[in-house]
Amino acid sequence: MILGILQARANSSRLPGKVLKPLLGEPMLARQIERLKRSARLDQLVVATSDQREDEAIAALCAELDVPCFRGPLDDVLLRFHLAAQPFGPSQIVRLTGDCPLADPALIDELIALHLDGGYDYSSNCWEPSYPDGLDAEILSAATLDLLAERAHTRTEREHVTYYIRQHADAFKIGTLSRTPSLAHLRWTVDEPADFALIEQIYQRLYPSNPAFATDDILALLAREPQLATLNTQHQRNEGLASSLAKENHS
Repeated sequence: MILGILQARANSSRLPGKVLKPLLGEPMLARQIERLKRSARLDQLVVATSDQREDEAIAALCAELDVPCFRGPLDDVLLRFHLAAQPFGPSQIVRLTGDCPLADPALIDELIALHLDGGYDYSSNCWEPSYPDGLDAEILSAATLDLLAERAHTRTEREHVTYYIRQHADAFKIGTLSRTPSLAHLRWTVDEPADFALIEQIYQRLYPSNPAFATDDILALLAREPQLATLNTQHQRNEGLASSLAKENHS
């Protein structure tokens, strides 16, 4: 069984409540779930949010959408992730984050196929980024997740679920999915108001005529209207991880 775990929380320092911000009349998280449900290879999707009061609205949304929701520790995301998986007994777990409303189900399916065909412990399309920031997906075996839960100890390793693998890459059989030419310069994640402005423009232009719009449709739109891609170019990839490492180094 292949389980998708979608991490989501309301408490964002840069864009509070971002996952519930209305996107064409529905919460952004609901729009992402709508896209993820089109995956042909995910057997089950569960949202993993925190046990904090501010995330009650996420749990309520999941109930409304009939999507399982697990609530666990806010900061020990690895523990939350590990506990969320256990009731389902999956053989493989796909890690997704709730700030990616342009998630590409076809790309996720391609990553799952690569991972299974190669018999990898862990695979991702962002080991060496070549896809737009916001299409990131990772998959790991249940045994690998168990190992991470046991061996990851630093604050950064517990907050950023798969960071331990990057620090101990020689201990794992790793699969990587990449594309040429690289699109890593494109930012389709939502961490800042400017990011949401871009996503809103994309949805307004593409969703009404094609709710299942794909990555190629977005690229065609940006080719027609190149000014859109400049709305959020001032922000860097993985700012959250960089912030966690800075805090750890100064603690």
